[in-house]
Amino acid sequence: MSTETRTSFAVQRNGRPMTAGDLAPLAFAGYAHFTAMQVRDGRIRALDLHLERLRNASVEMFGRALPDEHVRTYLRTALEDGPADLSLTATVYSSAGEFTAADREPQLLVRTGPPASGPAGPLSLAAVEHERMLPAVKHVGEVAKTYHLRRAVRQGFDDAAFLDRRGRLSEATIWNLAFWDGTAVVWPVAEKLGGITMAVVRRQLDRLGVRQREQEITLTDLPALTGAVVMNSWTPGVPVRRIGTVPLPEAGPFVALLHKAYQAEPLSYP
Repeated sequence: MSTETRTSFAVQRNGRPMTAGDLAPLAFAGYAHFTAMQVRDGRIRALDLHLERLRNASVEMFGRALPDEHVRTYLRTALEDGPADLSLTATVYSSAGEFTAADREPQLLVRTGPPASGPAGPLSLAAVEHERMLPAVKHVGEVAKTYHLRRAVRQGFDDAAFLDRRGRLSEATIWNLAFWDGTAVVWPVAEKLGGITMAVVRRQLDRLGVRQREQEITLTDLPALTGAVVMNSWTPGVPVRRIGTVPLPEAGPFVALLHKAYQAEPLSYP
């Protein structure tokens, strides 16, 4: 890849610049899914997991998926004229739009922008009862996420974590949750989105020989834990200092461990 400085960002459909006519239907639609990633030095961490996510979600929502090689080509095209470090969102939708059962070939929208690394934390999270539709799919049009975020901020929190109808913590608005019990990383058991960063951390923790376990976690379980974080495509770990009314230790070594695991995942060109 050229070492010259590049500053432009892209909005492309199937590898070509999008026009106003292309974008107009998307501005009024909400039936699509996406994956988000941080690109560093023109390379992507865990590209295999992003491709798998797009493929599986497309089959679930549209009954078919774009070939991986097409997706990789569109990603490469979007990165060609941009800076080496950036944020990238790849969204799959159908030109048939929503509120229809019409069956058309999925389209891929790629948008790039400035790189991000997430907040420093520690964060306080309101505890809100909410269950996402199609929780295993990273889909668009989820008004509840922004609604609960805004409500949480008005109540003096930084963000919100979700409780299912059984009182189990599942995830946060745009984050996965992870906990530390002093010897092992604890992943909450509930219906939730399996984040790419979470998957990266889990497989690298396995390679590092770090203990992991899964557990149903309610607010009453939190005092027995010694740390909590949120993670997403921005970062593998932002410390959480409180969920609802329950305080949590910052657990600096736990956060450092998650960052170490994430950095161990190799980067690759699309």
